[in-house]
Amino acid sequence: MKTIGAMSLDDLENLIEQKILEAFGDPDAGLELREDFKEELRKRLSSNSRRVSHPEVVKKFD
Repeated sequence: MKTIGAMSLDDLENLIEQKILEAFGDPDAGLELREDFKEELRKRLSSNSRRVSHPEVVKKFD
């Protein structure tokens, strides 16, 4: 078993998220996406628009 000091930041974040889900459950569990939303999502994902990564956005506003 790892100690907290031996954990990476990602490991710690994952552990915290896991424990929160265990304590409170998934608030989206049982919900379904509406068909109109799914269709809009499909359109956006198939378009040739330029996607900007999170690091690019941070760099732009930093």
